[in-house]
Amino acid sequence: MYEFFPLIAVGAVIGVISIIFIIAYASIKDKKEAIGFDRNMKDSEIVRRLLAYAKPYTKNFVFVFVLMIFSISYDIIAPTLIGNIEEMIKGEFEYSRLISYIIVYAGILILSLICTYVQSIVLQKTGQKILSAIREDIFSHIESLSHAQLHTMPVGKLVTRVTNDTNAISMMFTNILVNLFKNVFIIIGVVGAMLVLNYGLTLMVLCFAPFIVLFTVIFRKFSRKAYREVKDGTTDINTFLSENLSGMKIIQIFNREDRKMEEFEGKNSKLKSAKYRQMFVFGIFRPLVYMLYITSVLCLLYLGGRGYIKNIEFLGQTITSGVVVSFYMYITKFFNPIQSLAEQFNWLQSAFASAEKIFTIFDIEPDVVDSEDAIELDNVKGEIEFKNVWFAYEGEEWVLKDVSFKVNAGETVAFCGSTGSGKTTILSLICRNYDIQKGEIFVDGIEIRKIKISSLRRHFGQMLQDVFLFSGTIRSNILLRSEGIDDDAVMEACRYVNADKLIEKLPRGLDEEVRERGSNFSAGQRQLLSFARTIIHKPEIMILDEATANIDTETEVLIQDSLEKIMKAGTLLMVAHRLSTIRNADKIIYLSHGKIVEEGTHTELLELKGKYYELFKLQQDKAQVMGNN
Repeated sequence: MYEFFPLIAVGAVIGVISIIFIIAYASIKDKKEAIGFDRNMKDSEIVRRLLAYAKPYTKNFVFVFVLMIFSISYDIIAPTLIGNIEEMIKGEFEYSRLISYIIVYAGILILSLICTYVQSIVLQKTGQKILSAIREDIFSHIESLSHAQLHTMPVGKLVTRVTNDTNAISMMFTNILVNLFKNVFIIIGVVGAMLVLNYGLTLMVLCFAPFIVLFTVIFRKFSRKAYREVKDGTTDINTFLSENLSGMKIIQIFNREDRKMEEFEGKNSKLKSAKYRQMFVFGIFRPLVYMLYITSVLCLLYLGGRGYIKNIEFLGQTITSGVVVSFYMYITKFFNPIQSLAEQFNWLQSAFASAEKIFTIFDIEPDVVDSEDAIELDNVKGEIEFKNVWFAYEGEEWVLKDVSFKVNAGETVAFCGSTGSGKTTILSLICRNYDIQKGEIFVDGIEIRKIKISSLRRHFGQMLQDVFLFSGTIRSNILLRSEGIDDDAVMEACRYVNADKLIEKLPRGLDEEVRERGSNFSAGQRQLLSFARTIIHKPEIMILDEATANIDTETEVLIQDSLEKIMKAGTLLMVAHRLSTIRNADKIIYLSHGKIVEEGTHTELLELKGKYYELFKLQQDKAQVMGNN
């Protein structure tokens, strides 16, 4: 009995370690919701949705799996060949037989390398196609979300979803899944070969398998939490950088560099700690598997060496030196895939965590969508009508309260009032940037919710106070919606709004570079370019939301004649605090606290001597004071 004491001691040590981990796992599992182990989406659901992207490339994956079977032949056959060579050298040596073994060994090695290379190339190409499809789908889905939904999502968070998270998923398709199957097949093949070679020693090796499964299950729980913390930390940093790099000028102006650096250090430290916890979890698991590997080798050498030296049979089978050598290699082949599985499982958790975050974005249903019977709007006269419209951005905090008015085709209607009265909201609702809670909005007598959103917006031209220019050239920014328009038409639109003088002064003209957000142009210059961008598309309905707010007095005078032309070209809706800009409108609507309090022409409202009159006198007195100064 004492001869098996070393094996009993080894079993006792492994048992104690297992009990410790089971107790730790049980105590943490009871508190899983408190420490963030809960998962909002099941693994099966994530796999099902990911496989939908892989389905078009089923033939590629089948081809890869066929190659994989050939590539693992080396791992299964090589140890037996080495064992046979050992037996031959120890017994009757035959040179020709040795050469034949070497040729077979080299042949399966070369075949395995070729299959592995081809497999890698096919997987990388397929993975990139899947990655591109996911990125395109998520970007398209983000485009379909309403303004209200986009306002609730930090830009950095969305950037992380489209870049970092999709890269983690790409790793799953190009490496993890196939290697998981490959390692499983290797383990099955190795176990089969060991059973044929010596089932007694095989049973000894398999005694360690339950402990491997146990440690893997425990590791799975810890690694999932660690990866989720890393993902959350990465998202926080990306969101912080996106916001603060865009607002760096404000940070410098208000001398807040130190404060923002402290905030960044806090988020960076949080991510660093999450990374440390991730490495700690993996740093415990892999050594445990390695410990089991070394223990199994020691048990093999103890049992095999003892049996070979003393010529003792183990479970009725003779142990030879060749069997010991082959089993030593097979144990390595058995545990190496298991150790790789641990690392691949690590990456799989990362991919699942990323996939869950991506699918969370996908699961956000757009709240402004086309109705089933939505129609295309081909020709637009420009008649607009609001009937008893109520609207709130949140809950029942009404921004518009029972608003009704009508704009005839070709009219110019201006909205004025104090900040927060609902002027800009009205313009946003006409284009269905938001959906109203009560009432109806009509364009040419058709309720806008019965018109396809893309068709509706195609007939609107919007010039906003906060002009957004994209990186590119002046030409690409002006031709934002249309293609196939020549430079003569572009310059004609620029002359229409007096932007031609700006372009002619630039060294490259229309090919002048526009940096991110148009940072190399002044606010007034950006506004002029937005005017040209809107005019060139010849919309039937024009919307000007404080469009002259950032243009100096001299520039405003230059575009007054352009505005007069626009007023005659079609329906024009405008919001402006400068009453000099709207005094020639066909109708002026004065809003206060979400309600229409006055409506009429400039002259009629002055005669009424109400809110509009007070605002007009206030601006007149202010202009007089500034003139005297």
